[in-house]
Amino acid sequence: MDILLSVLLGELTTRSINFLIRKCSKPSVLEVEDRLHRLLFRAQVIVEEGMGRHITNQAILLQLNMMRDDMHRGHFALDTFRCQSKEVVSQTLSLPKVNSVKGLCSSSRNTEILEQLRKALENLSSVINDAEEMVMFLMSCPRLSRQPYSMHLQLSNCMFGRQMETQYVINFLLYTQPHDSEEMEILPIVGPGRVGKSTLVAHVCKDERVCDHFSQIIFLHGNDFTDDDLTKLREGRAMKPQSHMSNLNKDGRLLLIVELVGDLNDDTWNRLYFASRQCMPRSSKIIVTSQSEKIMKFGTTQALSLKNLSHEAFWYFFKTLTFGSMNPEMHPNFVRLAMEIARMQSGCLIGANITANLLRDNFDIRFWCKVLAFLRGHMQKHISQFGEHPYDLISENKPAHLGIMAAPSVDLMVYCQYERSSQEEVPNSEDFVIEDEVRGKSRKIYSEHCSVV
Repeated sequence: MDILLSVLLGELTTRSINFLIRKCSKPSVLEVEDRLHRLLFRAQVIVEEGMGRHITNQAILLQLNMMRDDMHRGHFALDTFRCQSKEVVSQTLSLPKVNSVKGLCSSSRNTEILEQLRKALENLSSVINDAEEMVMFLMSCPRLSRQPYSMHLQLSNCMFGRQMETQYVINFLLYTQPHDSEEMEILPIVGPGRVGKSTLVAHVCKDERVCDHFSQIIFLHGNDFTDDDLTKLREGRAMKPQSHMSNLNKDGRLLLIVELVGDLNDDTWNRLYFASRQCMPRSSKIIVTSQSEKIMKFGTTQALSLKNLSHEAFWYFFKTLTFGSMNPEMHPNFVRLAMEIARMQSGCLIGANITANLLRDNFDIRFWCKVLAFLRGHMQKHISQFGEHPYDLISENKPAHLGIMAAPSVDLMVYCQYERSSQEEVPNSEDFVIEDEVRGKSRKIYSEHCSVV
């Protein structure tokens, strides 16, 4: 009996000591926050350095993308923690009589937040520790030419979140088959509406290597190519040479960009393909973009599928556009409002760009609160009436209600949408006619959502 009692006491003592060691060794919330903050700086330096260089190695691109995704998740977890902590503190100070209840709520919430911070810290730390060889490789890659961003999906000179996809398209365009083939190489690019397919293609076409490789770039837009379109293709009237192309290549190779609005049946595709073969050299190539995955069967190489940005990446994109050169950490109240406004965008990149510019140009806390209140009320009303977010309906080419923040506010209904090629001009304001439901007027609507970059 004495032996059994001594064994039990020894086991209890050991477990107690291990528990105390684990408890004491675990970093506090502030320590995790500080370590994650410092790691995010290191990751941002590596990612920005990688984004500013020509990288052709797919393994390095994959590793860089993994670090970028972990960096986005880390920023999102850190910003969420700081916003929620500030909210708990403000509520506690304003309601001193319920401090005990708030303490329980904040304790439970802090436990969950701490786990998120620890997970983000662990993932980011692991990726950075394995990045030594990648950093050495990046230093040997040539730098990209720097210029101000001019597209709604660009930060610096790199398309945000699409470096791996960009390099995939460039590799397809620059790769030359070792032997002549009668089949023309075709790359399908598919993805939901307004995910950035046309922007990706336009960005690739501006690359100096692509400009030097092709003498001309041809753009076709639509989903039902007529005989006149094919005649223009054969006669070269659809060709639009880029003003910055050096025309160094001697083969006269061409690049055909086909931007589809809807599905393309086999007969129409065959007519287009045979017309292309008649007027384009064998070394020419074709890129086809569409929302439908059915075009993947037309490709001669693996199709590129674009997906919407993750919630964490979208927040990083929105925050960067909104605050610009300002340090968000110096404006915690604005960050909290910006996170709420970003949630209202439902991942819409065009909406994020417009809203971010509006907030940046009106850096006033009262104005930001007004924008948040307007968006929150409008989105809740739309979801309760139609069951979906208006941006989701627009992406599906369905009628949707939009609002204008004015006095008095005006509700608009978008029910007729057209897409235009990235090479076509933006329609002027007279082409946009709106249905005013508030005033009871009904007029002819042509709401043109252009894919111009």
